[in-house]
Amino acid sequence: MSNMTYQIYHKTEYHYQDIVTFSHNIARLQPRENEAQKLIEFSLEKDPESSEESLFIDQFGNTNTHLLIRKPHRTLTIIAHSTIDISPEILGAKIAHIQSSSSTYQEALSALSVFSRDTIQAKQFLFPSDRIPKASQSIRAYALESFAPSRDLFEAGVEFMGRIYDDFKFLPGFSDVTTPTQEIFEAKQGVCQDFAQLAIAALRAIGLPARYMSGYIETLPPKGKEKLFGADASHAWYSLFIPGAGWISFDPTNNLIPKEQHILLGYGRDYQDIAPLKGVLLGSGESKLSVMVDVRRVDLKSQDSQS
Repeated sequence: MSNMTYQIYHKTEYHYQDIVTFSHNIARLQPRENEAQKLIEFSLEKDPESSEESLFIDQFGNTNTHLLIRKPHRTLTIIAHSTIDISPEILGAKIAHIQSSSSTYQEALSALSVFSRDTIQAKQFLFPSDRIPKASQSIRAYALESFAPSRDLFEAGVEFMGRIYDDFKFLPGFSDVTTPTQEIFEAKQGVCQDFAQLAIAALRAIGLPARYMSGYIETLPPKGKEKLFGADASHAWYSLFIPGAGWISFDPTNNLIPKEQHILLGYGRDYQDIAPLKGVLLGSGESKLSVMVDVRRVDLKSQDSQS
């Protein structure tokens, strides 16, 4: 199967009630690279332009752009343009390897009980974090319905993802990034970031490392219809660590293992670690946020031949 190339447009705009005299901002909008995903091009547009700009890599390996804006403004617009190349063949081989190398839940707990080169980095994703505090006993019990001691961890992970998909209703507007996982669990509804953080809370509660994955997913228009610009949105899923095999991702919103249609922006312990844009400003009054995302599959060879 040939590689997939995507062009991504991600626009974030803040409208402030009063003038902001200056602001510090951290943008996490540059997609990660890994064995299956390569970054071809990336650029940022800023309005107003930043007075100072610098790049740094955080503890998780995500690229962060620090933007200092000194010009007084009532609107801040950040537009990220990315071109990504994804290899379905490498992704498929990786998933097959993890599935064939998977251990049982009990074996995984034993491997995680000692320090080793294989597990040391994964252990940071075992603990509660800002947006995902220690889970309740009810959430822990929900996870254990899938993870029996002698059951294969990959198989249990697939079933667990499917149960979230079946048991929870996708309902935009019900929650925001601050909604507690327990509230999502009791209401049985939310959006992709809620389902990802709930799953992570549950997996950590039963002793398994899990991390929050942020990015995009390709959405296709109805047959015979043209895709509308800006019809996409940011997406979130989670990844489970299987000792001796590696990290395997699950998308409970769509009940599938992410492959070439998922584009990884970055990952962390929870949403807070990989929020696309956050900052501190000097000003007063309320602000209004709007986000527009567009993900399009492209044929760069055709574009090159036409240019």
